Amino acid sequence: MNRLKLGVVSCGYLGLSPFAPGTVGTLGGVLFVYLLAMTGQFLLWTLVASAVIYLVGRSLGDWSESYAGKKDPGIFVLDEVIGYMVTCLWIRGPSLLALVLAFFVFRFFDIFKPPPARRLEALGGGDGILLDDVVAGVYGLAVMAVCRLVFPDLTWTV
Repeated sequence: MNRLKLGVVSCGYLGLSPFAPGTVGTLGGVLFVYLLAMTGQFLLWTLVASAVIYLVGRSLGDWSESYAGKKDPGIFVLDEVIGYMVTCLWIRGPSLLALVLAFFVFRFFDIFKPPPARRLEALGGGDGILLDDVVAGVYGLAVMAVCRLVFPDLTWTV
């Protein structure tokens, strides 16, 4: 059972990367967003998937901290996945350009944690692990919206 839980919180074991597990784990979010872009109902399915990932991640937060022996362990990358999904949250699925730009924008905000993201880390368990990345995703979404306004001639959606 622990192996299954580890597979889930590490997004298919991406979070076990010895180098930059958060960055590698974000690639799981890129894959999810790419697949959701093909559904034709991107906004709906991204919201549903984000809610499911949040609920699953929240329920496994205490387990992952106990398993890894520290708060907000690197193996837990569902927070990066959901944060990246929030960064890409708009009506239609993102283009390849938008996926790549969103990756770098989200990682920037996830690493630097602007307010109130850093304060949310102090919450216990799954909420503390997840909510700071959701906030980073909201900042990322705002930057992506500005980019789409400033550069309207680029292909932002599929």
